[in-house]
Amino acid sequence: MKKYTYIIGLFLVSTFGSCTKFVDYNPQEDYQITADNYFKTAEDYQKMAIGVYSPMQWLWAVPVIGEIASDNSVTGGENATDQVALQQIDDYQIIANNGNLTEIWKSCYEGINRANYLEENKAKLDFTGKTALYGEVYFLRAYYYFELVKMFGGVPLFTTKRLSVGDSNKFQRATKAQVYTQIEIDLTAAIAALPVSNSQQGRATKYAAQALLGKVYLYQDKFTEAAAMLENVVTGPFSLLTNYGNIFLQAGENGSESVFEVQYSNGSPFYDWSNPGRGQGNLAVQICGIRNLTGTSSYASGWSTNLPTANLAAAFAAGDTRKAVTVLDIEAYKTANAGMNITYTVAPYKNTGLYNQKYLPRVGQTSGQVELNYLNNYRAIRYADVLLMAAEANNRMASPNDVKALLYLNRIRDRAFGDILHRSTATGTALKTVIWDERRLELGMEGQRFFDLVRTGQAASKITGWVANKNEVFPIPQAEVDISGLTQNPGYN
Repeated sequence: MKKYTYIIGLFLVSTFGSCTKFVDYNPQEDYQITADNYFKTAEDYQKMAIGVYSPMQWLWAVPVIGEIASDNSVTGGENATDQVALQQIDDYQIIANNGNLTEIWKSCYEGINRANYLEENKAKLDFTGKTALYGEVYFLRAYYYFELVKMFGGVPLFTTKRLSVGDSNKFQRATKAQVYTQIEIDLTAAIAALPVSNSQQGRATKYAAQALLGKVYLYQDKFTEAAAMLENVVTGPFSLLTNYGNIFLQAGENGSESVFEVQYSNGSPFYDWSNPGRGQGNLAVQICGIRNLTGTSSYASGWSTNLPTANLAAAFAAGDTRKAVTVLDIEAYKTANAGMNITYTVAPYKNTGLYNQKYLPRVGQTSGQVELNYLNNYRAIRYADVLLMAAEANNRMASPNDVKALLYLNRIRDRAFGDILHRSTATGTALKTVIWDERRLELGMEGQRFFDLVRTGQAASKITGWVANKNEVFPIPQAEVDISGLTQNPGYN
């Protein structure tokens, strides 16, 4: 496995191991040699495009933060200094030097830089499939900017070139509205260019771009536009799996309910503890595992973090099959499986007795440095999520269509309970609340809860320690404030 050095974040330099040839970079050369050496064949463009996907794997902390920053989970762990950056977010003692937030920022901008590198060299060669390939590039750039804007608000915006070290202090923060406008532009271009399916799993499709654009509209309260865009996906080739639990098994990856998944792999074992989230494995799986687990269970041991709360567990009604899939009560599991000789260490800090069942580490799904190489894909956009977004958009648009909203909502509830006896008949504002509550149950522990609470204005009433006009976003990494002169978000100075 070869190492490559490149610009990350806005103006920071780092190294990583990759199985995909991307960019040989020497800081003194400022990309000039790589531009000369590559983009000579269609295969070069394909390899570079695959490289744009890689930073998505490094964003493992985004769905974790989406839960622990909400009422769905707590950080847990060994003590208050275990996963300290996550503990700060959980306790709402968030500082601008938070390591997880800084890594998210850098990873997103690395993805953007890689996309822009392809944009710079778009005109160098024409080849079959070029239009569709650039559809993927625009989808990915939009994905990274969406992660940034929902985490930090307005951020530096650039689309025509990579940043070099010499660009320091040249870019200030765009407004949130400007970032969203660019995301819409990129996704519109992606939709026009992408095919409806892709032979290689994990690569973007027209439906993935439509789903993401619908979500982007929803986050801006553009409900009419969201409803229209999401309808394309609702009526697409997707279907709900009969068994909810199968979605999160290895066999359920990239299945009929998958609109877009971030692909993880254990095929190239990663050993670098100096940068543990930068491999091709899903670190979020390791951190939520049961501490010192032994016995013949199919689960593997982990670090007892991202623990579901009793509040989340209590939100499920009797008969809702999603509860057992979402939260694992370890004592109940041990009692029910006495023959497995299960032992474990109770989470020493913030123990809830519950674990994130959807992404628990499992025996045989890792390799090499086992903690760093779990292959579990992140289900970034599921069909059920699309149905619930479409239900909300139809309910909240200027001329509501509650009939359609209920149709989509009740498809989710029928699957959850295995019958038609739990269908909602609510309308208007009451239906909106039902849909919001359903999102919590359907998407619990998948990283959506915090962002849903913020965008719907429920955060102040649901999250302990949350401060209005501050905690809607996270702080800009302090290094970017110091080096690049970016303005800090209010309340984090």
